[in-house]
Amino acid sequence: MPAKKSSKTSRRAVAVRGSAIHGRGVFAARDIAKGERIIEYKGTLITEAAADERYGDDESNHTFLFLLDNDMVIDANRGGNSARWINHSCRPNCEPMEEGNRLYIDAIRNIKAGEELSYEYNLVIEDRYTPAIKRLYACRCGTSQCQGTFLAARR
Repeated sequence: MPAKKSSKTSRRAVAVRGSAIHGRGVFAARDIAKGERIIEYKGTLITEAAADERYGDDESNHTFLFLLDNDMVIDANRGGNSARWINHSCRPNCEPMEEGNRLYIDAIRNIKAGEELSYEYNLVIEDRYTPAIKRLYACRCGTSQCQGTFLAARR
């Protein structure tokens, strides 16, 4: 007889609702343990060139695109799930983990039920980081460690 899943792991881990950080957010629907795989970031897998062609002229800083290390992009505008609503924070409780062409969101600390999930976006853009660009990509996490933007530090 196969082992029965515990009720803790079979209960839905997340819920989407309004966020104080930005628009919608993803919240823990139950306690989540450090190291737990919470959700897969789903969407249509396309090349970076296809993403540029599809969204290149979009002036919005709001995107559901996740660039993988192999220059493939998960486009959560198409076939995406709740993970696309996870907001940025300069003091995150989650981190994205790549496995091939798949992306998962894992807890980097214990998360209490009702707490908003977040990870550092570390967005890289080609434009110079002017004050206007930083305002366009302003962070609203409100933590004491807030860097003011969700752009990645230049190297």
